[in-house]
Amino acid sequence: MMSLAYFNGNIIGIDDPVIPIDERGHQFGDGVYEVIRFYQGKPFMLKEHLDRLFMSAKAIKLEIGKEQEELEALMLELAGKSGLADADLYVQVTRGVAPRNHLFPKCPASLSITVKPARELSHQVRSEGVHIVLLPDERWQNCYIKSLNLLPNVLAKQEAFEQGCFESVLVRDGMITEGSSTNVFIVKEGKVQTRPLSRYILAGITRLAVKEITGEQGIPFIERAFRPEELLEADEVFLTSTTSEVLAVTAADGRQIGDGQPGPVTRRLYECFQQKIKAM
Repeated sequence: MMSLAYFNGNIIGIDDPVIPIDERGHQFGDGVYEVIRFYQGKPFMLKEHLDRLFMSAKAIKLEIGKEQEELEALMLELAGKSGLADADLYVQVTRGVAPRNHLFPKCPASLSITVKPARELSHQVRSEGVHIVLLPDERWQNCYIKSLNLLPNVLAKQEAFEQGCFESVLVRDGMITEGSSTNVFIVKEGKVQTRPLSRYILAGITRLAVKEITGEQGIPFIERAFRPEELLEADEVFLTSTTSEVLAVTAADGRQIGDGQPGPVTRRLYECFQQKIKAM
């Protein structure tokens, strides 16, 4: 079992130097990406991830150069060669290698893939929940595109870390948008609420899984924007992402959420999410 990488046709070692200096992902952040979680060798919601990758590429006028089925087969091949049962697979497509110029070059896209052991959250984090900090949303206006331009997200995540928190939750025009790398949900009176899809948030794949689970479980699911005050006064708060799955929030800006423990709805959703994984 080992971490593996792929770059423009070659399977390589994870630490091999391969990116040319004029690669546009390196120069401009001119590209898009996805991360797919593998459980026991099986990818979770792979089609949905690939659909989003191709949507993001189309939004920035980037031709990936492979059909979706061809890219899927390549990713499954690399994951299989790694021998890793539980893995995080990152796929990244950029506008290619060309002399530095803001205008689009006439060259093929660059495709890179990495497969590494899945990052697991500790039992303590799962059982106790995490703390978050609220920060202004300083990102661009096309956050629905999963692009490589993540500097505002990186700065927000670092600020959370420096304040002893797991995540920064972002606020734009007085309303919660999402986390620096997560979607955000509140629970009030048994109803799960999250911001509607728009250009200001990413259409999270785990967000979609949670929406499906609430429908199956008969849990009310409401898509509406909510204010920071509503988050602070919620019965429960939780985050979702590919790597965090469903994760309880027990404090925000130093204020306790609910009774300070992961709530019953969050726990139920997490358990159902795990059942969804086992049923693959």
